[in-house]
Amino acid sequence: MMPVKNFSLHIHNARASVATGAEHTPQAACPCFSFQRQLPIRRTLDAYVPILHVITLYSIIVQIQEITRIVLGKSSTVCYPVFSNLKQKVNQHMTKKLLILTTGGTIASVKTPHGLIPALTSEELLSYLPEIGSDFLLKTKAVCNLDSTDITPEHWLLLAGSIREEYHNYDGFVICHGTDTMAYTAAALSYLIQHSSKPIVLTGAQKPIGSEITDAKANLRDSILYAADPHSRGVQIVFDGKVILGTRAKKTKTLSFAAFSSINYPYLATIQDGRIIRYLPPSIEKNPVVFYDRLNPKVFLLKLTPGISPVLLGEIFRLYDCIIIESFGVGGIPDTLESELFSQLSKYAPQEKVLVMTTQVTYEGSNVETYEVGRRLNETFSILEAKDMTLEAVLTKMMWIMAEDGISWPEICRKFYKCINSDTLY
Repeated sequence: MMPVKNFSLHIHNARASVATGAEHTPQAACPCFSFQRQLPIRRTLDAYVPILHVITLYSIIVQIQEITRIVLGKSSTVCYPVFSNLKQKVNQHMTKKLLILTTGGTIASVKTPHGLIPALTSEELLSYLPEIGSDFLLKTKAVCNLDSTDITPEHWLLLAGSIREEYHNYDGFVICHGTDTMAYTAAALSYLIQHSSKPIVLTGAQKPIGSEITDAKANLRDSILYAADPHSRGVQIVFDGKVILGTRAKKTKTLSFAAFSSINYPYLATIQDGRIIRYLPPSIEKNPVVFYDRLNPKVFLLKLTPGISPVLLGEIFRLYDCIIIESFGVGGIPDTLESELFSQLSKYAPQEKVLVMTTQVTYEGSNVETYEVGRRLNETFSILEAKDMTLEAVLTKMMWIMAEDGISWPEICRKFYKCINSDTLY
């Protein structure tokens, strides 16, 4: 389809209802309704035609019930035959098939004398958004019903397996999840499900959906709209009107509705009043979707503190296949750990016990070559460096890499530094 920079869309002889605010006032047949919009040159008309049967024009919403003719023109009137039957196009979009997967979390919780507990079924969650059911074909599946602090790698595999089983039966997937470990799940699914041409959207809430004041309804509604959009693909979090890559999300606030941030990467889009405003063009997947069904949970995170004792290092190396050191600043090893860490690393081949250096600082990433304490480690042993990757991405990526039996050190390096779902810019 030819890209169009400027156009006027005229809908002739349409029957419509006009809404201002929440009240819908039925109107008689409208002889003509028009609006104009500027288009980026890379977009096509298809992306901007009101295929959701709702056109937003300032504060007025016109809901199209029947369309008999569409005219595309600048100074002259030109028929646009691709949309001669726009009503059929509308109906096709309205019947987008989405699978809603529930795992519990705050969004599905109810108050009890002992605090919030996840209790609502997937059907009960959707009952809070009755208007959504008329626009899309929604099916639900309960994967588990947990506080997200109890989510484990086994649950990530269950989610990936559930999506794999239904991948060809649905146009998109929405996962309702607790916020505390949502970023870990989003990162894990980014490695377990690669090259997905369909959207896999995670969302949740800071307040239960049944609360008088809650972000749950807006988050769930936005996630469904985003998952139904034909330009959405891959693993993302939709939360507080923002769309974040699954490998770049981090929970940065414990109470606020704006709970998640995109780390070292722009937001993909925002969602305002049901409209998706994209900041980055969606990637086009040329490869078929690939599912993985194994993770190695023997990955340990060691967070450094001033004066930390090396006494546990030997046991950590014995029990785990990969150790991620969350160091200070751009990265480095303090004197209190250096001798014992070097001693443990010298006992193993680099692929037997993989060491990954990252930083405790949220933004901008690591660079172990900056200071002598980090450079000495990097020059003495074969190690990996996370650079601009999030901790959630580093942890889950190493679980995915280390699940391969007999993997060599060069292959570990190749997979770790390979950019997957924009997890690293280096």
